[in-house]
Amino acid sequence: MDTVKDKNKIYIFNKGTVLVALLISILLLGACSTERRLSSSLKRNFKHSKILKGNAVGFVLYDPVNRKQVFEKDGSRYFIPASNTKLLTFYAALKMLGDSVPSLRYVERNDSLIFWGTGDPSFLQSRLKSGHALDFLKATNRKIFFAPGRYTGLPYGKGWSWDDYNDYYQAEINEFPIMDNLLSFKMRNGAIQIQPKEFKDCFIADSSNSSQPFKIQRKLTENLFIHPVGKPPEGFSQEVPYRLSIAMTLALLSDTLHRPVGLVHMAMPEDAKTCYNVGTRVVLKEMLQPSDNFIAEQLLLVCSNKLGDELSTEKTIKYVLKTYLPALPDSAVWVDGSGLSRMNLFTPRDIAMVLNLIYEEVNDQKLLFSLLPAGGKSGTLKNAYPKTETPYVFGKTGTLSNVHNQSGYVLTKKGKVYIYSFMNNNFVVPVSTIRNEIGRIITGIHEKF
Repeated sequence: MDTVKDKNKIYIFNKGTVLVALLISILLLGACSTERRLSSSLKRNFKHSKILKGNAVGFVLYDPVNRKQVFEKDGSRYFIPASNTKLLTFYAALKMLGDSVPSLRYVERNDSLIFWGTGDPSFLQSRLKSGHALDFLKATNRKIFFAPGRYTGLPYGKGWSWDDYNDYYQAEINEFPIMDNLLSFKMRNGAIQIQPKEFKDCFIADSSNSSQPFKIQRKLTENLFIHPVGKPPEGFSQEVPYRLSIAMTLALLSDTLHRPVGLVHMAMPEDAKTCYNVGTRVVLKEMLQPSDNFIAEQLLLVCSNKLGDELSTEKTIKYVLKTYLPALPDSAVWVDGSGLSRMNLFTPRDIAMVLNLIYEEVNDQKLLFSLLPAGGKSGTLKNAYPKTETPYVFGKTGTLSNVHNQSGYVLTKKGKVYIYSFMNNNFVVPVSTIRNEIGRIITGIHEKF
C-alpha cells in the first residue's frame, strides 16, 4: 500500500485496486473507441450511398447490453412501417397472452355447449393443423351452438387497399376464423382440388376468357370464383380469401365436426370457461417467419379477449400503447396488427425500443432468435443475406409498394449484439436494390465490429 501526501490531504492507494481500475478504464476506452469507429463507419456509409440518396431513410443502432444508442440517421422521422408493425403485435402477445392461445369461451347448459370465438387464428390453420380446441368440440356429447357478436368491426383493417381483396395476404377478419379464412386451389394429378370443398360449386369458368397465366378471381362482393377456360398447369396453386358470414362459419364447422352446429344469440356470461388451442410461441413463429398478416390481425383480437367481452383491434392497440409502451420516444400511429395499412406511422427509434423491450421480455436470446426470420436461413430474411453456418441477422422485414424496412438484431464477429431499425420509404428503384444495400451495411457491422 502506498501513501501520497500533500499539505491538505493524505491519499492511500491499494496496488490491486489501482490495477483493477486501470483495466476497467482500458476496457471502457476500448468500447468507446469501437463505438466511435462504428458510428463513423455508418456515417460514411449513409453519406456515400448512391442507392439511398433519393429515398426517405431512417436508421438507428442500439446497444442493448450497455443501453446506449450508438448511431442514428433521422431516427425521429416517421415512416410507413409495413410489416415491421408485426413487432408491436409480437410484443403485445408476449405481454398479454400466456403459454397457450385461448381459442373458445364456452358454457355448458343442460344438454348444450354454447361457445364464443376469441379470434384465435390457429384453429385449423393450414400450417399448424392440430390443436386442442377441435378435439374439445369433437369430444363433447352435448349439442353445439355458436354464439356470434363479440367482434363487430369491419372485415378489413383501417386503411387497407380494397383492390387487394383477391390476394392471399388480405384475408378478412372475424371472431372465429377457420382454415386461415382462405380458399385453396391446387392442381394435382390432372384435377383441381378445392379446400374447403363447400366452395366447389362456386368455381366457375368464364367462357369469354382464355388468358394466361391461369388466375382465379373472386367476385368483389360474393363467393364466386371465376377462372379462364381450360385447365391450370400441373402444380398450380393459389389461395384466395372468401367472404365471411355466420352461415359460412356454421357450415364449415359442421362439416369439420361431422355434426350440426346451431346458432344462438346470447351474451357471453362472466363465468364462461376458456378452451386453449396451441402454444403461443408456435403461433408467434408462424406469424413472424412468413410474415403472416392473417395471424397478426387475429392475434390483436385474441389479446382483446383478455380485456372484456368485445373483440376490438382498436381497443387492444390503445391498451398496449398506454400500458406497455407509454415511453416510446415518438408517438406512434398504430392502426392494425399486420402493417397492411399505410396509415401506420412509426419512427426508427420507436421500432428499436420495441425490439429492446422484446429482447428483455423474452430474456432468452436463443429462443427469441428461433422465432424470428434468420438471415440466409429462414423466413423473409432467407434470401436477404448469404447462407452461413451460423446466421448473424435475426429480424423482421416490411414491404409495400415503395416501402422496404428491416429491423432486428445483428451479431458481430466479436460477439456483440446490436439492435437496428433500417427504414426506407418513397423509393422508385426495385425492392431488391434497397434490400441489397441494407444487407451490405448490416453485414459490415457484423464483419468489422
